[in-house]
Amino acid sequence: MGLIFDAVAGEVPLVQRVWSARCDAATGFASAAKGSSMIAFARTGDRLTVHLRGPETGATQLICPEGWEFFGVELRLGAYLPLFPPSGLADLNDALLPTLSGGRILLDDRDWEMPNEQNVDVFVSRLVRAGLLTFDPLVDVIRHGERPRAMSERTAQIRFRRAVGISRRKLVSIERARHAARLLAAGASLADVVTVGGYYDQPQLARAMRWATGHTPGELRSGIPFVAF
Repeated sequence: MGLIFDAVAGEVPLVQRVWSARCDAATGFASAAKGSSMIAFARTGDRLTVHLRGPETGATQLICPEGWEFFGVELRLGAYLPLFPPSGLADLNDALLPTLSGGRILLDDRDWEMPNEQNVDVFVSRLVRAGLLTFDPLVDVIRHGERPRAMSERTAQIRFRRAVGISRRKLVSIERARHAARLLAAGASLADVVTVGGYYDQPQLARAMRWATGHTPGELRSGIPFVAF
């Protein structure tokens, strides 16, 4: 009973993974910090809402209501909809797309067929072909501490934030914390995670896990019911 979550690698170039979830009972969980954006769909009864969501700079305690179903795509880092900049969608400040009679979606003054769990990647491909979902190839370069020749540091930072929604420094902190959380969930010792994760000591690791996952290192190692990795 509770929240059941499933995710598979995306087959569309700009999709990192396709995911779905449902709640057999009202369930509380921590939505972990993440740097990626997503297109998500929430369904209860006959009502379906469409959400554009940006990065999350810290863990958020949420409740999944009984009977609700969710599915969507997590976008590759650097993929975004220019009509909805990720910085304006950060920290659960979702943009809700209007839906029309017949269950269609209104986006860019056009109506689109509502996807389901099986063909949501097709919906994303159509957005790409229409120029509504784009990708900045320089994000990967800047992400690894480099920048194109003749581009100033400030210009690189602005370009990165425009495509991702947060600064490169914040993204690095999030990715490091998520990696540490995965190691702890797999049973790694605190001392090993401090070393591998590059933390000063165990108190700093504990603060990072609280901030990024909403849980202590001990809770992560003991096997908590669900963490939104």
